[in-house]
Amino acid sequence: MTKKSLYILYGLTVLFMLGFIPDVSAAILVIVPPEGSDEIPFDGGLSLLVAAGVAYGAKKAYDKRKQGAKDEDTVTDL
Repeated sequence: MTKKSLYILYGLTVLFMLGFIPDVSAAILVIVPPEGSDEIPFDGGLSLLVAAGVAYGAKKAYDKRKQGAKDEDTVTDL
């Protein structure tokens, strides 16, 4: 095989493989849970937990920045 025919073969193989990727991923995403499932969605609780973590981190950063400003004021007052 010549170099040109190998490039064509590789290109067609890549295009062929890319054609199957959406089909496989779409088949995986369409899985439906069985009827009568007792699974509990955790989105609401998880969202509250993330929001509480963000609020806690923001308060810590605010307190640290406020403490830093207070330290700078005491240094300049001397």
